[in-house]
Amino acid sequence: MCSSDRIELLINPGTWDHMDEDLVSLDPIESHSEEGPYKDRIDSYQRKIGLSEAVQTSIGQLYGISIATGVMDFQFMGEGGLAWDP
Repeated sequence: MCSSDRIELLINPGTWDHMDEDLVSLDPIESHSEEGPYKDRIDSYQRKIGLSEAVQTSIGQLYGISIATGVMDFQFMGEGGLAWDP
């Protein structure tokens, strides 16, 4: 489930207020991996997923109570990093 769907299930309709929308990852040490430069991977996932970062933060309401949320979207650079063997 993507982070937007999760937020929609958790937060009361019309109360979700996105925070840190302009926050993006940087690569000050110019790291590289087998998949290529980190900066290129970030750019690719931003285009693919449509998010600027892996975590969406917000203020909203749950059952009328104001809460702050941070919901990670595992599609953003998460795939391939986890081995699952049920």
